[in-house]
Amino acid sequence: MVSDDWPAVGSEEHTWVSRLPSDVLPARQRTAARGHYRAAVVSPIAALTPRLPNDVTALAEDATVAIARFDSELGAEVAPFSSVLLRSESASSSRIENLTSGAKSIALAELGSTEKRNATEIVGNVAAMKAALQLADRLDASAILSMHHALLAASQPNIAGRWRDEQVWIGGNSISPHGAKYIAPHQDHVPELMADLVTFSCRRGLPVLSQAAIAHAQFETIHPFADGNGRTGRALIHAMLRRHGLANNVTVPVSAGLLTDTNGYFDTLTAYRGGEPAPIVEKLAHAALSAIANGRELVLDLRTIRDGWSDRLRARRGSGAWRLIEVLPRQPVVDAATVAAELSVTTQNALRSIGALTDAGILTEFTGFGRNRMWQSTEVLAALDAFAERAGRRRLA
Repeated sequence: MVSDDWPAVGSEEHTWVSRLPSDVLPARQRTAARGHYRAAVVSPIAALTPRLPNDVTALAEDATVAIARFDSELGAEVAPFSSVLLRSESASSSRIENLTSGAKSIALAELGSTEKRNATEIVGNVAAMKAALQLADRLDASAILSMHHALLAASQPNIAGRWRDEQVWIGGNSISPHGAKYIAPHQDHVPELMADLVTFSCRRGLPVLSQAAIAHAQFETIHPFADGNGRTGRALIHAMLRRHGLANNVTVPVSAGLLTDTNGYFDTLTAYRGGEPAPIVEKLAHAALSAIANGRELVLDLRTIRDGWSDRLRARRGSGAWRLIEVLPRQPVVDAATVAAELSVTTQNALRSIGALTDAGILTEFTGFGRNRMWQSTEVLAALDAFAERAGRRRLA
């Protein structure tokens, strides 16, 4: 059914019962936290077809063509760039949630470091993105739960991969939903609403980018998890782009485009709850176009770096050192064990390859240790951080 009037969120009354022990809160806060509240009532959309303004439809089509072109351009070079772009998208999506970390900290976290919590959570988002792409062909409720589990298994295992069993809200305070900016649907409605969303997400014949934008907004409106909704919801976008054949080779870092105006992005989600789907479609289309431009610059930077390495490396062609330079764009911080695993060689041979790249100025040892040494490509790390800065990141953690 084509819908000129997309359903706005309604509300229903519930009674708030706090799970906090009665002696935790002062009497005034206990009193303020009691009583009725109104949770959202979200309409099903599985059978609806949005009617969008002509200019928004045209913009979404332009962005769709641009995504397909970008994906095709990098198809022949998918190995060196797919992991880089996926990690960049994961970092940008996390940044929207105020989880910020530099490229080096993220690379260290991928090697097992737990010193920087933000970096560790971003690596969880990388895992969620990988799950989203791997499960795109069977995009169902269990696939979405798997994405969420991959995201939070390391940081919040008690809620990872489970629909929420409690009321959640946005804004206000953490004690009760009273005074919140938005109170999500009661937890009892989550399974049926997610089943409806999956049906909408898997429909054929809808413009893919518009469909993904609306599915994302519906997901955020349902808020099916106790935490991690934003990152999982943006991973859903990529699962849909892959499922519907728009981005088969690489991840278009749309979150990097959303980072240019996060307040505007959140405003479009608010507008969606008011029955206006066009703003989120327009925002995602602009984000995709911006992200493609940024992604192209990153790819160009990495190609330039790679060409420079070829000029400087004096090792025999086909040696482990030459194979190692293909690893560095996706893993710019390495240790001997990582290189040995990547190249399927002994630790001794891995150290020979690392030594050749160090002699060529491609790698730099940064720990100063005699044992458990680590090396970094400062050029790749700088390119990744430059990508993040262009996307709007203001500070490093």
